[in-house]
Amino acid sequence: MTLPNTPNRARRRRMTRMVAIAATVAAAAAVLTGCSTSSAADSKTVTFLSWDPQQTMQPIIKQFEKDNPGYTVKASYTPPVTQYVQKLQTQLSSNTAPDVFIITAENKHQLMDDGFVKDLSGESWISNISTAAKDTYSKDGKVYGAATASWGGGILVNKDLLAKVGYTSAPKTWDQFLDLGEKLKATGVTPFMEAADGIPVSLSALLGVENAAADGKMDQNIWDGKTSFAKTWTKPVETWNELFEKGIEPRTVAGLTGDQVTQQFEQGKVAMIGTGSWALGGIKAAAPNLKLDYLPVPNASGKLYWCGAVSPGYAINAKAKNPTGAEKFVEFLQSKKGVELYQKETASITTTKDFSPTLDSSLDTMAPAVRDGDIYLPAVNWPSKADVMTTESVSLLQQTIAGKITPKQFADGMDTKLQSVK
Repeated sequence: MTLPNTPNRARRRRMTRMVAIAATVAAAAAVLTGCSTSSAADSKTVTFLSWDPQQTMQPIIKQFEKDNPGYTVKASYTPPVTQYVQKLQTQLSSNTAPDVFIITAENKHQLMDDGFVKDLSGESWISNISTAAKDTYSKDGKVYGAATASWGGGILVNKDLLAKVGYTSAPKTWDQFLDLGEKLKATGVTPFMEAADGIPVSLSALLGVENAAADGKMDQNIWDGKTSFAKTWTKPVETWNELFEKGIEPRTVAGLTGDQVTQQFEQGKVAMIGTGSWALGGIKAAAPNLKLDYLPVPNASGKLYWCGAVSPGYAINAKAKNPTGAEKFVEFLQSKKGVELYQKETASITTTKDFSPTLDSSLDTMAPAVRDGDIYLPAVNWPSKADVMTTESVSLLQQTIAGKITPKQFADGMDTKLQSVK
């Protein structure tokens, strides 16, 4: 006899089995999700945004990974200065910034003031960082960046090209530098080039003379309203602008990056470039037969000066997805092994306490000035809003190079911008 409710019982059994299966699938999914979350939390991948190029950082990253089995550094590369600062700012605002990135003169106020970077003061290795490096990236007694070097910037010359025009000693005045440029131009080589993606080395050094005359207080006095960009910058910018008016430096540099300028120098197309000591290692690797020397930037009064500052530091994202890995990586970057590798790749004037570099002979004149602090870089000395003021300075700089505005308008524009952001 067939029970009248048999079909309903069958349906119920099927439904019961389906619910059980669904529950099993859900449980399995929950387990898998839990594994995925755990895996992400235990990840040994460290993300890093570098402003040194890949060829510089790759040997260092490989050594870190070798010394820390299981750890992997996923690096991305963006050139300095403006491009890097803008990219990092975009990543920070969208919460996509890497575990480790660079803190610079241009972005340090934003990073420290807005809580984007981890306090490194309690790290056991922080005492290995030089006092000047700690002071540069500190706020309220806390250190937020691990800088391993300082740098100087001057005129890097191809000695063979200069020898063809009778070069025997460094120009001691600005007029002598212009005269050297004219002689080089007559040979068909481009005399001098600098990138326009930041305030150039030559202009920074000319401004450094003004700052030294103000007992190192020029920028603070501008911010305090005791003087202005118009009063302190106009004359140095007019001096620097002679390079373009006389055709010693082509106006096309307005659209060039530091890497593009360096490549032309390496290829022997440019006799002199304005660049920092950090560029030396890469240039020597790319063009080992070049005979090089760094010269200080001369002033109209005969004062010789260098651009320069404490180098950018390594910072840890306050919201790092892998804080443990980030700490391991930064610890390695400032270690004796890490700094030695970096110095080998860049020929930098490193300043950590447990490693003394053997410097290239082309840095002999520059190094004492760097260590003594007789160097200048505007953004490092700006008391606040360095990121905004740097962006504005680059925009005005490029317009000046292109001949669209005068040096006075450049300086006035800086004053206008400062007043708008105070």
